[in-house]
Amino acid sequence: MLLDRFRVESHGEPVPLCGSAQRLLAFVGLRQEVPRCVVARTLWPEASEAHARGSLRTALWKLPCRARELVRCTQDSLALADGVGVDAGALARSALDVVRGCEALQAEPLLVRLRDQGDLLPDWDDDWVVLEREWLHRLRLHALDTLSDRFARQGLPALALEAALASIRIEPLREDPHRSVVSTHLAEGNLIEALRHYEAFRQLLRAELGIEPSLQFTRMISLERRCTAPRP
Repeated sequence: MLLDRFRVESHGEPVPLCGSAQRLLAFVGLRQEVPRCVVARTLWPEASEAHARGSLRTALWKLPCRARELVRCTQDSLALADGVGVDAGALARSALDVVRGCEALQAEPLLVRLRDQGDLLPDWDDDWVVLEREWLHRLRLHALDTLSDRFARQGLPALALEAALASIRIEPLREDPHRSVVSTHLAEGNLIEALRHYEAFRQLLRAELGIEPSLQFTRMISLERRCTAPRP
């Protein structure tokens, strides 16, 4: 497990690992298969090439027996053993399926998976972890936005709102999911809810960034107000 925290299990039992072993398995788990030279250079970036390769050999040698079963080693590369699952990889595949518009997707289970998973190794600050975390974070948000749009087109407003609100909970200052919430409310005729959400977002942007919503978003609300205003 790499989401929320690092955890390795073998045959249902947790496998305790030191820091260097955790980073080794996490890196291989994220990449699935990777050349030894890349592993050594990434995990020991300040060491010479020879020293980094030696550190990699030592880390592999120190792996507990149950952890060694999870890695397939060759002279040139490291890879996960067959049947080893990584939650971050499963989340990335689900998000990519949504973004690519794969047919016959079970959208509701995908929504739950995207909504409920945590961030990748949030307490680690290694450069390679930060990059992977940001990539997965953006992909997850894009997938939630895509699901929200898809549910709206299918006439499923409750699910469209849930996907958009999940995206907002992850990153509140992005405008796209707020527009999805407002447009879904408007499509259902809930003008008051749409206006309330728009104003809350507007106040949030002012307080946090000192800016206003985009002109496109503002025009959406202004047009709806003119269309629904009582005639004299």
